[in-house]
Amino acid sequence: MLSILTGAVLLSACEYVELPGRDEHDYTGGDADVLTLADPNATSETKALYSNLWTIKEKGFMFGHHDDLWCGRYWMGDEGRSDTKEVCGDYPAVLGIDFAELIDDRYASDPTTNGYKLRSVKQAYDMGMVTVVCLHLDNPVTYNKPGAEHYKVGGAWDNTDKTVVKQILTDGSPVQATYRQWMDRLADILNGLKGSEGKTIPVILRPYHEHNHTWSWWGSSCTTEQEFKDLWQWTVKYLRDTKNVHNAIWAISPQIDSQQSESEYLGRWPGDEWVDFLGMDCYQGINNAVFTSNLKTLSRISLDKKKPCGVTETGVEGFTKATYWTENIHAPMTGRSVSLLITWRNKFVGTNESDKHYFSVYKGHASASDFVTMYKADNTIFCNDLPDMYTMAQGITVK
Repeated sequence: MLSILTGAVLLSACEYVELPGRDEHDYTGGDADVLTLADPNATSETKALYSNLWTIKEKGFMFGHHDDLWCGRYWMGDEGRSDTKEVCGDYPAVLGIDFAELIDDRYASDPTTNGYKLRSVKQAYDMGMVTVVCLHLDNPVTYNKPGAEHYKVGGAWDNTDKTVVKQILTDGSPVQATYRQWMDRLADILNGLKGSEGKTIPVILRPYHEHNHTWSWWGSSCTTEQEFKDLWQWTVKYLRDTKNVHNAIWAISPQIDSQQSESEYLGRWPGDEWVDFLGMDCYQGINNAVFTSNLKTLSRISLDKKKPCGVTETGVEGFTKATYWTENIHAPMTGRSVSLLITWRNKFVGTNESDKHYFSVYKGHASASDFVTMYKADNTIFCNDLPDMYTMAQGITVK
């Protein structure tokens, strides 16, 4: 029969024709049976998750959505709801979540929302899903100024002070003391994440995302290359060695919206021994040529370094294209050695239809039927399709 997969033909249960979208010369390095984590003392379930992040790319890619289990376009905090599920009948395979407001100066400002976030991580784990954590951390130098938000004074994108990272790295500085307190809160949260059976929940942790751009206090306009590398390594060592956090898979995620080379992707690279997962934030719109090129680049680096990879953010804000999912997500992702793709959030807007801050499907959206078509494809992985992500993949050893 003809498969839903573009260009793929399923001949029998044991025969499968390779997708023409895969260019074999683009994928060097092949498979690996031994993988290495930045944390040799990672929990057994964290190592198991890592093994499955590597092997699942042979089946397809996991679909993820930021904030999916705790809020959607027209609802917030309703346990069990999901914009994804209300369209296709299944939850995503990956939950994206931001822990910044739980650990920086805002940590006690909205306990209700913070509670929703923590509950969603536990729900995701109990359902067998994967969680990816980002950190839009306030600027630890300017955070106490009024109106601190991501894009305002004191927020993550406040790049007015060029010495923030330098001060964090200066032992005994007041800024380092503040930042240690924030990292202590993060450690308490990560160590306290427990599933219904009491096991510690592994997460993919991607701090300092989009570090190759200028807008954040940890970005290229505020740090030298060495300062960024030192900040990354300081953070890994502090959480891993001082705070005994052993359930984190460390992910780096530059933002790449235009076509880039491998050397450009690896700019500001902290070192192979400090990074576990290769992410890529992509807001290239509906430019399939750029997206496909960057996916190939990401795959080459992933297979060369023996580290799994994925699209850690993507989407088009307020999109209306009815065939967006099959043409601009499924088609370029098909045939790539990429384990996951996460669309950014659908902001809760209630009845305010003028607010178009959404990046994924929801009930009633023009692309809903197209999303279902993608969902039914052989190489898209949602919650019900997942293997046991927390049991070691066969034939894989993780150090």
